[in-house]
Amino acid sequence: MRKRITMTVLIVAIFVFFGGLSFAVEMYFDYLWFAELGKTVVFTTSLYAKSLLGSGVLLVSFLFLYLNLLYANRGPGLIQIGIPTPTGQITAYTVEPDKVRKLSGVLSAAVGLILGLGVANSWEQVWRWMNRVDFNIQDPVFIKDISFYFFTLPLFKSALRLGLTLSILAIIAIVVLYYFKGALTWSNLRGGSGPSRCSRHISILAALVFLLLAGKAYLDRYELLYGKHDVFSGANYTDLNARLPMLIVLALAAFIGALFWIFNAFTSKNRGAIIAVLLYFVVLFGGSLYPAVIQKFIVSPNELDKESPQIKNNIEATLHAYGLQNVEERSLSGDKALTPEDIINNAATINSIRLWDHEHLLDALKQIQEIRTYYDFVSVDNDRYLVDDELKQFMISPRELNSTSLPERNWINERLSYTHGYGAALGPVNRMTSEGLPVLLVQDIPPVSAKPIFKIDRPEIYFGELTRGYAVVKSGQQEFDYPSGEANVYTTYQGNGGVQVGSFFRKLLFAFYFRDINIVFSPLIRSESRFLYHRDVKARLSRLVPFLMLDQDPYLVISEGRLFWIQDGYTASDRYPYSHQTRGVGNYIRNSAKIVMDAYNGKVEMYVSDPQDPVIQVYQKIFPGIFHPLSEISPDLLRHLRYPEDIFRVQTYVFSIYHMTSPQVFYNQEDLWEIPVITGGGSENPMAPYYTIMRLPQEKSEEFILMLPFTPGRKDNLSAWMVARSDGDAYGQLVVYRFPKQKLVYGPRQIVARINQDAEISRQVSLWDQRGSQVMQGNLLVIPIEEGLLYVRPLYLRSESGKIPELKRVIVAYENKIAMEETLEEAIGRIFGGEIPPSFESGTAQDSGGAVATEKTVTALSSSDLIRQAGDAYGRAIQAQRQGDWARYGEEIRKLGGILEDLSRNRNSQTPSKQ
Repeated sequence: MRKRITMTVLIVAIFVFFGGLSFAVEMYFDYLWFAELGKTVVFTTSLYAKSLLGSGVLLVSFLFLYLNLLYANRGPGLIQIGIPTPTGQITAYTVEPDKVRKLSGVLSAAVGLILGLGVANSWEQVWRWMNRVDFNIQDPVFIKDISFYFFTLPLFKSALRLGLTLSILAIIAIVVLYYFKGALTWSNLRGGSGPSRCSRHISILAALVFLLLAGKAYLDRYELLYGKHDVFSGANYTDLNARLPMLIVLALAAFIGALFWIFNAFTSKNRGAIIAVLLYFVVLFGGSLYPAVIQKFIVSPNELDKESPQIKNNIEATLHAYGLQNVEERSLSGDKALTPEDIINNAATINSIRLWDHEHLLDALKQIQEIRTYYDFVSVDNDRYLVDDELKQFMISPRELNSTSLPERNWINERLSYTHGYGAALGPVNRMTSEGLPVLLVQDIPPVSAKPIFKIDRPEIYFGELTRGYAVVKSGQQEFDYPSGEANVYTTYQGNGGVQVGSFFRKLLFAFYFRDINIVFSPLIRSESRFLYHRDVKARLSRLVPFLMLDQDPYLVISEGRLFWIQDGYTASDRYPYSHQTRGVGNYIRNSAKIVMDAYNGKVEMYVSDPQDPVIQVYQKIFPGIFHPLSEISPDLLRHLRYPEDIFRVQTYVFSIYHMTSPQVFYNQEDLWEIPVITGGGSENPMAPYYTIMRLPQEKSEEFILMLPFTPGRKDNLSAWMVARSDGDAYGQLVVYRFPKQKLVYGPRQIVARINQDAEISRQVSLWDQRGSQVMQGNLLVIPIEEGLLYVRPLYLRSESGKIPELKRVIVAYENKIAMEETLEEAIGRIFGGEIPPSFESGTAQDSGGAVATEKTVTALSSSDLIRQAGDAYGRAIQAQRQGDWARYGEEIRKLGGILEDLSRNRNSQTPSKQ
């Protein structure tokens, strides 16, 4: 028996030792990692706060439980345990009070440790309360500043929960102890001539529980402001006029019950305890019955009248909580038809229409720009650059190293040799080669840039979206840099990112930290070697600022010859009273931070983008020095900041409901909007917001915006569209353009249906399908021009044997007209006629294979040119017919039809009008 106990103790000691060692090593390398980034204040503040709060709760919990058990143990009676002997007899074993005292100390310490560890992880509640900042906005019911609900109320509720937990655990513990001591009998509880020690002890603790229940009921009043109802969020009429008074009565009943328990502690009978319990539960039951009666007989018959003030509170709170209180609403007449002159005057908008969907562009880049199997393109980002003094939109995708695709996977290759990705592919959003492939202005390895602004001097990507796991640089193994023909080019890391090995002892610790014995025995890892870890963009930043919610799409930027990741950070909460709850977000959100990370050395700088947000102000006080004013960001990076997509998705969803500011309209949902749902790929999905460059109606110049249209509830026509502005002083402004309700404006779903029903388009798609090609319709884009709307949808073709999607056609729809042509300019020209704007950059561009690829451009042609083209198209159609190539035959006939239409328009425009 003794040997078993000794072995158990030894095993526990080993586990405790290695667990403690693992914790210490992890803390050590976390500190080194934060120090490398220059952000040790995040590590030290959180460690100090956790240690102080955890040890404080541990001490308080231990003392509270231990003193109660100690008091119970000193009472009369002994604990006796019956132990069976080998002969079958029961031998009574008396447990000495000293052993009970020691066991009580151990159990109290264990419970205190568990509670301390749990509370330590909630350290932010305490520190946010200590550094709280007022919102200078009050709730409409209790007239308290919103900061009370964000910072004070959560802390008070947590303290009450801890107090109730400790009190209930203490009651359970002493009841068990009194029971085994034989003191928990009916006569002892009744007290006889006076209260027993057991009865008095339990009564005092019960009084404490009831005092805490009174506090809980009092704080529960504020929770009414977070109610969820069928029509709106927040406290409704029944909450304010029934539940709120009943919670006050319940708090009073619990307080009176505590007094009865104290009275019970000094009397010989238990009437006080019975009255306290009955009073509390009678009020508790009445608190659920009375509101139901009020709701049924007073509210339901006249709900709109009773709930209108609360609906108004909900609307105002929601708009402010989601940053929608200053949305600018503009009206469009919807009567002005677009003309060719409008198209020409908005050439910059036309030239920024995105024809390459992210999914199809990624597929194309994987085939033409990965170069080697171990490179991978995993994301595409939209951004704008100032090229030749003109703002133009581009799509950029980093070429990252995917270690799982290495031809020879071993420790040296994965950790020491293949350490980084290389460069990026960048091209305009609206251009393709004559083969239907993307035109690239940055391509190949090493990166070849067509414009000086895109030149990349430091193309290595050590920190990215695929850089998972650690890498060792400056080791004895040369790092693979990039392939060059049949040979490879090698390099040595020149940056200062990562943690230096320094000594053999730290090398041992690295091996223990990463659980990798190769680190110890490899002679390639030297004292000057550096470990790069936590290299994934999101994981790295989540570890650095866990209190921020990160946008799902960090995007890559070329700035001054280097590659940078820009990540948007949000402050979010579910504690804004009367605000609408959104799943995964809460009911409050601000884009409060812009985070910039160098893709080469991993350095991180964080900037406050919304200095008016009280939550980010609190974190600036908690972690002084880690955030910089946005004015300190480099001017070039400042030009690449964009309004983030995640918060815009949330805001458009909320605004589709809460643009109805009249309580009556809101209650009846008379003007509900919806995000359009588009059918594609065999499924229906809501439209995603998209970036573009355009001149907004009533504005003078083009700008980079994020936009999304709205349709009326359960209808398909368009009712409005919303934009978020990203440039200059207008950054962050939200604008909604409304169409008149009496005007029919085709919505995205209706346009998709008309495209699918178009005879010419259906015939061409059928011809492609018959030849085994896969036809893929791209995302439908809504392009506002002046007060009209163009709908644009690219059409891709993938051959049966090929993997590269080719941009073959562009479909444009305007009002009742639909055109499908090889280029956007051709399609627009077919709809509007006359001279059309030239493409983004005329001339030739190098395609992915290095050959010269003529871009598809169109300008106005004379009648003689059109007649010649018609003859050529007819001849090619006849030739295709003779060869049995019906797909090409149909394509040439379609071209012939378009040429004849253009010829007819030319002749009409040249015919003088009759006087």
